[in-house]
Amino acid sequence: MNTATRPDADELAGQIRDWAAELGFQQTGITDTSLDNAGARLKAWLAAGYHGEMEYMARHGSRRYRPDELLPGTRSVIMVRMDCVPDEPDPPAALLEQPSKAYIARYSLGRDYHKLLRRRLQQLADRIGAAIGPFGYRAFVDSAPVMEKPLAEKAGLGWQGKHSNLINKNAGSWFVLGALYTDLPLPADTPADNHCGSCSACIDVCPTKAIVKPYVVDARRCISYLTIELRGPIPDTLRSAIGNRIFGCDDCQLFCPWNKFAQPTKEVDFKPRHGLDSAGLIELFDWDEATWDARTRGSALRRPGYEGWLRNLAVALGNAPPS
Repeated sequence: MNTATRPDADELAGQIRDWAAELGFQQTGITDTSLDNAGARLKAWLAAGYHGEMEYMARHGSRRYRPDELLPGTRSVIMVRMDCVPDEPDPPAALLEQPSKAYIARYSLGRDYHKLLRRRLQQLADRIGAAIGPFGYRAFVDSAPVMEKPLAEKAGLGWQGKHSNLINKNAGSWFVLGALYTDLPLPADTPADNHCGSCSACIDVCPTKAIVKPYVVDARRCISYLTIELRGPIPDTLRSAIGNRIFGCDDCQLFCPWNKFAQPTKEVDFKPRHGLDSAGLIELFDWDEATWDARTRGSALRRPGYEGWLRNLAVALGNAPPS
């Protein structure tokens, strides 16, 4: 395409937002590649050992917080968010009071969000390319050394709360993020302001006290890390606090007051599968490996593996009262 026919940067940015909305993203923002402040916080977090066994967090050095080093030529980052929580008849927190039931992080009840968002981001890139001709880009969905939350904050999609998740004034925190690194000189949006104020709900409610201070999470104590990322046994001292949570933990979101504004997902792929939104612990423990393989295919639930699945269920069953 002749570059003379290209829309100007402001016009293109508006078109990108329109195309993203048509593709099912609830919000789109654009930012530059400067993340040095976030990089300094990351280095301090790593130096404290808060990443536990997630050695991949310490790899890649400055490429994690300098997008133009990870993908040379990157000038702008397009950030998108998509609501992911299913519409449920009963509040998810009620499951935590039913120790014979399994609590599974709500984002993982349906199909793997990584695949869905990557596919939509590729479609967004295709639309941009159709309008302006070939351009440099790469899509990321929690699968490379990319600081999605600081980028999303700079792009105006929300602010990082004291639990470190991104919060949006109109949508709470029940959403997932995707990034499209581009070589396009697009206008940057205004970063979001922080609206946590003096609230400490997420810190107070954390079952394992993993939020060691506002905005700092010690992953080694976080139930999401313990049930998803950790390989090997869960420390004895933390098992009782896990309760019936067998994959992830949503407590810091369940009790965040901003989530009264959260909207249920419109995506069919995010709807719960195989009754996992209210399954019993014993029922799930009875799955053999073939059943587990079939029912978690295409799902984020596969990450800890079958042995990790059984480990988590064994801990939860140990916390349940005798039947």
